[in-house]
Amino acid sequence: MIDLRNVEIFFWIATLGSFRAAAAKLNTTQPAISQRMASLEADLGVRLFEREARGVKLTAKGQELVSHAERLLQARHEMLRAAREESVMTGRLRIGTAETIVQTWLPRLMERIHAAYPALTLEIDVDTTSVLRTQLIARHIDVAFLMGPLLEPDIENLPLCRYPLAWVASPRLDLGPEPLALEQIARHPVITYPSSSTPYQLVREMLAQASISPFQLYGSASVALIVRMACDGIGTGVVAPVCLRDELARGELRLLDVDAEGLPDLSFTAAWIQGPGSHAAQTIARMAQYVASEI
Repeated sequence: MIDLRNVEIFFWIATLGSFRAAAAKLNTTQPAISQRMASLEADLGVRLFEREARGVKLTAKGQELVSHAERLLQARHEMLRAAREESVMTGRLRIGTAETIVQTWLPRLMERIHAAYPALTLEIDVDTTSVLRTQLIARHIDVAFLMGPLLEPDIENLPLCRYPLAWVASPRLDLGPEPLALEQIARHPVITYPSSSTPYQLVREMLAQASISPFQLYGSASVALIVRMACDGIGTGVVAPVCLRDELARGELRLLDVDAEGLPDLSFTAAWIQGPGSHAAQTIARMAQYVASEI
């Protein structure tokens, strides 16, 4: 196994141009430097330096390996910095999230955060994307999980997950034979995300372009309410099936075949304001990205 200390010494000899300068830099002796370089060359099976009157010169293979050594040392530096910063992640972190995230992987993320950063206090706000955007810009929350990205100055975005939308309804709702025309759909209310959301606006546009009038379109920020109303047969729903696994499995809801333009995916992003004090938000955003990928 290659000793990372030997790699560090190799890097500094190559950078400073002599064993003596590297020994001074690393607060050790020149014989110790020479011994470690002999050990590294033996481990690698190559010569790294050629001795010259005024110092040492990298061999061709040595020149090739300097960039690899630098990356190894940078990775070690990042790891040590992360370890030091993790130990001081205390205080309060305010998270704003869309309810779809609550219904899918947010509980798992909370479990991971508590295990990794037990001294970090979390405050969770659940709201619509438009409200979360306003709260983030006003710095009322530190990180937001919302439909994004947000194209605002100083806001960093990290993609989290994409969930397809679908038309759903209770099997008890009489809609007629499939595939369903929008005219059949519009005989009952359509229930979806709030009026400020992309799904609501798209469904409204689809119905209007089909010259369907009048129609009833109900918007709600509560996914649980959308699902409950659809299960009760009040109307059809446009919602992400990832939130309906239990209802679909129990037969309380079914996916509909609708003869209409395809529905877009819901694309969720972690967003935070980059700057001093943003490390905790960025760390939790990256953890959220990893947890979301497991779903």
